[in-house]
Amino acid sequence: QVQLVESGGGLVQPGGSLRLSCAASGFTFSRYAMSWYRQAPGKERELVAGITTAGNIRNYANSVKGRFTISRDNEKNMVYLQMNSLKPEDTAVYYCNVFRATVAYWGQGTQVTVSS
Repeated sequence: QVQLVESGGGLVQPGGSLRLSCAASGFTFSRYAMSWYRQAPGKERELVAGITTAGNIRNYANSVKGRFTISRDNEKNMVYLQMNSLKPEDTAVYYCNVFRATVAYWGQGTQVTVSS
């Protein structure tokens, strides 16, 4: 079965950096685009970044462009989100996502808190 396990969240000061990781299993990872979403308290879940199967096309939410970088390692079945210049408004639970046969799969999420 599809399994996505996120890690790397934590508490960081404004301006700091974090690198989130997502370990994927239960499907042929290299055949699927992957995404990161986030959900802040009281807000809807939103797309943060997406990456195509080969990693050659990436898209970002306007709010994170120039600060976040999504990447993947198809040998290790991993997808990453490098987050730099973090702001308090980046505070949220971050989720790894894959759509497979029109079904959305999610990990358990990892909490990112940006605060001084």
